[in-house]
Amino acid sequence: MSDATLPNRAEAPKGAETPRKTKGEFARFVERFLEDRVAVFGLGLISIIVLLALFAPLIAPQNPYDLARVDIMDSRQPPGAKALEGFTLWLGSDGVGRDLWSGILYGLRISLVVGLASGMIAACLGLCVGLIAAYFGGRIENVIMRIVDLQLSLPSVLVALILVALLGKGVDKIILALVVVQWAYYARTVRGSALVERRKEYVEAARSLGLSHTRTMLRHILPNCLAPVIVIATVQTAHAISLEATLSFLGVGLPQTEPSLGVLISNGFQYMLSGKYWISFFPGVALLLTIVAINLVGDRLRDVLNPRLEK
Repeated sequence: MSDATLPNRAEAPKGAETPRKTKGEFARFVERFLEDRVAVFGLGLISIIVLLALFAPLIAPQNPYDLARVDIMDSRQPPGAKALEGFTLWLGSDGVGRDLWSGILYGLRISLVVGLASGMIAACLGLCVGLIAAYFGGRIENVIMRIVDLQLSLPSVLVALILVALLGKGVDKIILALVVVQWAYYARTVRGSALVERRKEYVEAARSLGLSHTRTMLRHILPNCLAPVIVIATVQTAHAISLEATLSFLGVGLPQTEPSLGVLISNGFQYMLSGKYWISFFPGVALLLTIVAINLVGDRLRDVLNPRLEK
């Protein structure tokens, strides 16, 4: 949205050149994104991971949540061994007899749900807080930014650990704790971008036309602040996934009956010295690939949305 085109937008008839222009910008965006083979690889990898997580009930030979199908006699079986039910344990089994391949597929579902849900809620909260701070300024901005500074000065792992310890175990508790940890990043970023946009002429024109504060913030300022938010969202999604795995590894995240990637890694840690490496190794590889794929996509989005960063 440019300063010169805003006054004419209200006079332009519906169906004018805006849709074709938006479509052309999106096509150029996709074309520039696909120029980087590493980013395309990351996008393909995260697409495969999402599909595996979505179709886990159809792909996994065992439901790791169903304790009736878990046999202790299958515990700590090496990769390629046969389970008592007859299927092959391609990645081996963990200490309670769960198929690791099935546990990883279901664990990816938990990781993606936690990362996306906490990221979306934190982004919405941070957007609102950042816009309010930048738009109204003054004492409101000072109070909000001091809270943000206090939040960012604390280690995120420590804050999440304390909150989950107080709230208890469960996916909803972890999501709430991660929202508290992440919202300040979005608020600070949006506030910085909104301060620049607030001083531009199209915002003054919107105010002079009598538009409400809410409409001015959401319709005119917010769209021009979304580019850095998209980049931060990818980084924070990967960060949330790693935090969930860390909390579950420490024993304060998800219970043992819900085998997230962190729980699977934690289950195998005590068997590492006895040579049962696969119990922690394969879930760790799945966690690493997920985080790397998201970060590769986020790095490319940062370059495409800010052309000054491209070589």
